[in-house]
Amino acid sequence: MEFALEISKGEKFRQIYAVGAMGGHSPYDFRIAFYNDSPKAVVQEGKQLSVMERKVETELILSPLAAKELADWLNNHINEYERQFGEIKKPGGKKVEAGEPAPIQGYM
Repeated sequence: MEFALEISKGEKFRQIYAVGAMGGHSPYDFRIAFYNDSPKAVVQEGKQLSVMERKVETELILSPLAAKELADWLNNHINEYERQFGEIKKPGGKKVEAGEPAPIQGYM
């Protein structure tokens, strides 16, 4: 039996850029929210403060199997990227460790 895959974009398809992701899991699904950060000046008790506004752009909800397949796919692409372009490093030249977020930089 032959099989063909046809890919099309849905009516509500949109592409976003995200500086980070956050989320978690339950026994039923994994949730990943993608966000962007923007600096904001706020006056509080007579003092001007710099506040980072984190705007969640979209959330992806995956079954455990789909989450595992996404993790495998992403790891394969990261490995291929690093083979082609070199190790991905955090600002300041530090090696990126799994589960350790990069500091907010370049906004203040």
